[in-house]
Amino acid sequence: MENVLEIRHLRKSFGEHEVLRDIDFDAGAGEVVCIIGSSGSGKSTLLRCINLLETPDAGQVFFHGQDIQSGKLSMAAYHARVGMVFQQFNLFENMTVLKNCMYGQMKALSRSAEDSRKNALKYLERVGMDSYINAKPRQLSGGQKQRVAIARALAMDPEVLLFDEPTSALDPEMVGEVLNVMQDLAQSGLTMLVVTHEMGFARNVADRIVFMDGGVILEAGTPEEVLDHPKQARTRAFLSSVL
Repeated sequence: MENVLEIRHLRKSFGEHEVLRDIDFDAGAGEVVCIIGSSGSGKSTLLRCINLLETPDAGQVFFHGQDIQSGKLSMAAYHARVGMVFQQFNLFENMTVLKNCMYGQMKALSRSAEDSRKNALKYLERVGMDSYINAKPRQLSGGQKQRVAIARALAMDPEVLLFDEPTSALDPEMVGEVLNVMQDLAQSGLTMLVVTHEMGFARNVADRIVFMDGGVILEAGTPEEVLDHPKQARTRAFLSSVL
């Protein structure tokens, strides 16, 4: 399996606080990697560094073997290939659902309005939101907003999708509808990095689970290895508190 992303010796501090310390891991093509750990362990910062929403202090992120900070890769092209779905949806409140899913395609990919619309409709249908194309975000539930946000990310035809706790802002009864969409995507061969507290999803869908604690990767392996036979005492303590 070819590595799509390779993260090498990544470090990030905010002031005196070192949030990421020497992070190393890879994501292969079509692989689903779930990143778990307590709040404040550096999981979201890791995703934001991979997507260059935060600039790493040291280390490198390689996309298909190319250092994303080398200047040889256009950032617009990189952001189109490596999409992100946020905890708080980040939809444009003044745009309809359809326009939300067309805007990035037209702006970043220079797609025509007609092609952008066609593509947006395809993905809105896929996440079950095609009947809401004229609604504004304020008219939608949290679960519906997150499904629109996923459709918007997919409409850019990414190779990798980063999910930053996509269900943590949702009411419990909305969580399932978003996880179902993500499970469907995982089976489609999309490479996914998912920061999540949903252990059932991690167990059923992840190819690999990465456990972070205090800014380092303490343990990584298959769901069975990490969830059922954790090697580290800290992993065991975390799992006993969430399972």
